[in-house]
Amino acid sequence: MKKTYLILAIILLSSSISNLKAQKKHIDHMVWDQLLLLNVSNDGKVDYKGFIRDKFLFDKYFTSLSTNYPSENSENNEKLAYWVNLYNAIVMKMIIDHYPIKSINDLKNPWKKKSITINNVQYSLDDIEHTILRKMNEPRIHFLLNCAATSSPKLWNRAYTNRNITQALEESTSNYINDPTKNLITKDKVMISKVFEWYAKDFDNGDIKSYINRYAKEKITNASTIKYLEYDWSLNEKE
Repeated sequence: MKKTYLILAIILLSSSISNLKAQKKHIDHMVWDQLLLLNVSNDGKVDYKGFIRDKFLFDKYFTSLSTNYPSENSENNEKLAYWVNLYNAIVMKMIIDHYPIKSINDLKNPWKKKSITINNVQYSLDDIEHTILRKMNEPRIHFLLNCAATSSPKLWNRAYTNRNITQALEESTSNYINDPTKNLITKDKVMISKVFEWYAKDFDNGDIKSYINRYAKEKITNASTIKYLEYDWSLNEKE
């Protein structure tokens, strides 16, 4: 009987340790961090030729994402950082695998292409954005996701982690809204990014003015008429 109790105690202890490890699981984005630091400028311009030179390291990181992913018990910030990094890494892989191209839209249906398998589930860019990230009820993710386009939010030259993503979400949202090449907000004219049109419901349930005014240095008034800028899909390449 004592032996039975001992075995049960060991099983319960092992289970507790496994659960604790799952809760504290840390995803390593160090290689991605270094690649971004080396090949992306502070203004988000990308040296795609540099990424191609470092493709061995990039492929190693990309492959690791299919096996090193957050558990159900991982912290929310860990999950956010992982899925945003993965989205941006998939876009990067698409570009460097088909370089030189002028736009991601030169590729065949890039948004729905199944690009990675995680825990026996295949994911596309649309899967990650619409079925995972948007369901996390964090509208600021739209200012971290980069589509390799000039009008996209800039690709940050560091990897997102559970430690920096909260600050990155806030700073990237503010920077994007106040960037005159992405949103033109003056007393006489309001022309904003199509991001706010495409994902209107994500921003205060469609109250776009209210959401933008939280961050905008020049506020949109009730009398303002909102128009949307054409989205520039040309490659965000460093000259």
